[in-house]
Amino acid sequence: MYTTYFRARFWFLACALGALGLGSAHAQNQSYPNRPIKVVVPYPAAGNADITGRVIAKKMGALLNTTVIVENRSGANGMIGTDAVVKAPADGYTLLMAASGPIVINPVLYAKVPYDPIKDLQPISQILSFQYVLVVSAASSINTLNDAVLQGKAQPGKLSFGSTGIGGGGHLAGEMFSILSGAQFNHVPYKGSAPALVDLLGGQLAFTFDTVLTASPLIQEKRLKAFAVSGPTRARSLPNIPTMQEAGFKDFDITQFIGLLAPAGTDPAIIERLNAASVQAVKDPEVIEALQTKGGNDLVGSSSAEFAELIKRELAMYSALIKRAEIKAE
Repeated sequence: MYTTYFRARFWFLACALGALGLGSAHAQNQSYPNRPIKVVVPYPAAGNADITGRVIAKKMGALLNTTVIVENRSGANGMIGTDAVVKAPADGYTLLMAASGPIVINPVLYAKVPYDPIKDLQPISQILSFQYVLVVSAASSINTLNDAVLQGKAQPGKLSFGSTGIGGGGHLAGEMFSILSGAQFNHVPYKGSAPALVDLLGGQLAFTFDTVLTASPLIQEKRLKAFAVSGPTRARSLPNIPTMQEAGFKDFDITQFIGLLAPAGTDPAIIERLNAASVQAVKDPEVIEALQTKGGNDLVGSSSAEFAELIKRELAMYSALIKRAEIKAE
C-alpha cells in the first residue's frame, strides 16, 4: 500500500516538474529575444560577408526589437569563427554569418576541420549569392575564351591565373575551367583580390576569376576585358556578359553563398523566428540598395530547409571538384 502511494506521489511530482520544464522552455521561446544577439563573421572587417552581416544585423535588430551586434573572428580561412559558434550555447543568441568557404569547401579541402557543417550547425537562411567573372587585362592578346583555351592547350601550364587563395571561389572556378576545356593552366594564389588584380593588369597573369563586385569598376573603366561569369545566370551589374554555360561550358557553375546559421540543437521555434526576420530583412529597400544594387550580389532569403539542401549539394559538388583537380590545402 505504501509502495503504491509513494510511486503515485513520485509519478505526480515527475509530471509536475516535467510540465514546469516544458512551460519554462515555452516561456523562454515566447520571450525570445530578451537580450542582444551576437552574429559572428569569421572574416576580417570590410569584406562581403562582413558588410552583409552588418546590414542584415541592423535590419533584423529592428524587426526583432533587440540589438544585434557583429563580431569579427577571423583566422584559418573562416574556421576559427565558425568553430566558436559551433561551441556556443544553442540558445539563439550566438549566430554565424558565413560564406561558402568554411561551410562547404574547407570540410572537403582540409584533412582536419574542428566541426561537421551538417551535424554541428543549423541553417537559418541563405541571405544572398554571388559569382565570379573571368577577366583579362585590356592589353592582353587574349580576346576570347577560345583564345585562352587554345593557348592553354598549346603550351600546357604556361598561362597563369590568379586567385585569392587555395580553395577560394576564383581558384575553384579556374580549375573547373581547366577541366571542362581540356586546357592546362598554372594557379597562382594571392592573399586577397587586390594583389592579384595588380599582377593581372601588369601582365604577370593571363586571367583571373574575380568577384563581380571587385572586378566591375575595372571593367567599366575598360582596364579589364570580361568574357564570362561563373554562375548559371547573368550578373545584374554585367548584363551583357554571358555565363560560362552560354559560352559553351556545360554545367559550369561556381556560385557562392552568404548565409545565417546557428549552433545545432537550437530550438526550431527560434530558428523559425530568425528565418522570418532574415527573409523580411532581405526584402527591405535599404538592404536591396546596399547589398544588391551597390554590392553586386543576388539577394535570396531562403527557408531553413532550402538552405540545408543547398549546403548538402554544394558539399558534394566541391568534394568532387577538389578531388578531380587534386587540390591540396597548404
